[in-house]
Amino acid sequence: MTTALTRRTLSSLLGLALVGAAAGGAYADKKYDTGASDTEIKIGNIVPYSGPASAYGSVGKAMSAVFKKVNDEGGINGRRINFISYDDAYSPPKTVEQARKLVESDEVLFLFGVLGTAPNTAIQKYMNAKKVPQLFVATGATKWNEPKTNPWTMGWLPSYQSEARIYAKYLTAQQPTGKIAVLYQNDDMGKDYLKGLKDGLGDTSRVVLEESYEIAEPTVESHIVKMKSANPDIVVLFTTPKSGAQAIKKLGEMNWKPLTIISNVSASTAAVMRPAGVENSQGVISAAYAKDASDPQWANDPGLGAFRELLAKYLPEINPVDSSALTGYNIATTMVEVLKRCGDELTRANVMKQAASLKQFAQGGLLPGITLTTGPDDFQPIEQLQLMQFKGERWQLFGEVMSGELK
Repeated sequence: MTTALTRRTLSSLLGLALVGAAAGGAYADKKYDTGASDTEIKIGNIVPYSGPASAYGSVGKAMSAVFKKVNDEGGINGRRINFISYDDAYSPPKTVEQARKLVESDEVLFLFGVLGTAPNTAIQKYMNAKKVPQLFVATGATKWNEPKTNPWTMGWLPSYQSEARIYAKYLTAQQPTGKIAVLYQNDDMGKDYLKGLKDGLGDTSRVVLEESYEIAEPTVESHIVKMKSANPDIVVLFTTPKSGAQAIKKLGEMNWKPLTIISNVSASTAAVMRPAGVENSQGVISAAYAKDASDPQWANDPGLGAFRELLAKYLPEINPVDSSALTGYNIATTMVEVLKRCGDELTRANVMKQAASLKQFAQGGLLPGITLTTGPDDFQPIEQLQLMQFKGERWQLFGEVMSGELK
């Protein structure tokens, strides 16, 4: 009797020990850094909801909508997204202030989708010193693809230089002798675009005027007048939305019709082309990597259908043809995928590891043939674009998907 009881007791104790060991193992499998727990993933974001680049505010709003939808559907691996988005009015000193607040006071796991080249430049050194991911920044500067020197910063958009090289390829083929005047924003974004264009052209003597403007300028009209005096055949606008709309409108008011190219970041039908006047926007050329919600060919597209449904439910005040909103949606969609792949290892290092492990990842908001690929030595997810021209009320794609990859 005593032996039987002893055996049963030992068996029970062994069973409890095994259960305890299993539970301990399961607990050990979960790894968290500041900003993550069993129930929450805290993400920081900075976008210009006010100021001269406020047209980009819809980027942050769309990101927030994506995360609200994810939370309503149970979160990511059971964890809710706590998305904290602040306004910096596109002012780098304010960006620094907000980044410090997010990292040191709000204690987010990482920053995501911070918008603008100058704002991100202002915080890049700080983020890398803190070893906090500055992930999928909403700017195409080439400096976000420097994993050896800035291993905690990663881009998302096609690089401005890659995009500009594609314009150079087009101009070399279609207008090989045309004189070019460039209006560019006097910051890293504008200078990146300008470098890409000149590198792609090779023959920089074709560029007869490089006209810069400050983002704080209330209007760029005087710059357009000056450009006309150089008598170029081609006008290239490396601008943000407000200035881009002003430039196209002024071209129309002057009845001046050079071949006009505008940067992808200012190609929004809702925020640029319509405010500029669709009659003034005819024939303008740009490049795209994402679908255009105003294009009838995507009317029944499942990918854009999901985007429209999201806006209808969570952000009805935003026009579905606002390309900035689609940008926010697309970047957030990538972020959701990365967090799913992190599983229960929600450390800053693993977030970067998963972000740098995308292989031809396709998502519904991107053009066919354009996917995201990253690696330990490649922090540039998108390398391809397709040219498009504004006709009637919308952009129309033409040609093949082109690579602007820097060799």
